Amino acid sequence: MRGVFQRFVHIFSAICLLCLFAASVQAAAWVTIPAGGFLAGSTPQQVETAYRISATGYGHDRVREYGWFDHEIPQHRVYLPAYRIQKTPVTQQAYADFIKQSHHEPPFVDATTWGSYHLIHPYRRAQQYNWKNGMPPPDKAMHPVVLVSASDAEAYAAWLAHKTGRKLRLPTENEWEKAMRGSDGRLYPWGNDYDATRLNNADRGPFTTMPVGAFPQGASPYGVLDGAGQVYEWTATRQGKTRRIVKGGSWDDAGGVCRPAASHARPANIKHRG
Repeated sequence: MRGVFQRFVHIFSAICLLCLFAASVQAAAWVTIPAGGFLAGSTPQQVETAYRISATGYGHDRVREYGWFDHEIPQHRVYLPAYRIQKTPVTQQAYADFIKQSHHEPPFVDATTWGSYHLIHPYRRAQQYNWKNGMPPPDKAMHPVVLVSASDAEAYAAWLAHKTGRKLRLPTENEWEKAMRGSDGRLYPWGNDYDATRLNNADRGPFTTMPVGAFPQGASPYGVLDGAGQVYEWTATRQGKTRRIVKGGSWDDAGGVCRPAASHARPANIKHRG
């Protein structure tokens, strides 16, 4: 079995604050992504479509005015060897096993720290995800874990690797993108047509996280879930010395932001709420 594990890169997705997954370490489901090329990045037509979808969802065109998608990587073919990725983001419940056994700092952000991020979102949106007494919010046990930094995500990966004997790490941007959109350069995991019923985002609500895997109709060609909306996910890809690429969009983003090809960098130490 050891040889089989070495054939693949075992990866877990981390939401913008570590979107780790599965109800428990033992129950985590893995999906094999076959070796081969895939179309990464966006065509000019896809960027224009994303702006239009975002304008419809937000009810304004400030995404275009701010040029959010103007510098996306042009579509090109990338070859990747085979690897495995967890099927859904890591849940609060799964992350609790890590906190209990490793004594790592639980997900938490205070008002002062939140203010230092200079985000437009009010603190109350993050406060609902704070852990108390080393435990996650009881109504969100099966939701993706949030309020974790990139180093928190990597600490979880190292702990899980030691526990399972597997080689685990965060996915690169390309590995994450291929797993979520397949090989044909499609706009969304399910195809090229935007469908707000297939993801958790701002176009339909409920304007908070949901249990992982709640949208099986939004699966990627490989069967990976929650690849659009729900929560941003950390990757191993760096931008400069202090920033990491996050992918996937979040529960309060319009559909254009939630495309797997969309690329966004955040400070590696930020503890966002997804």
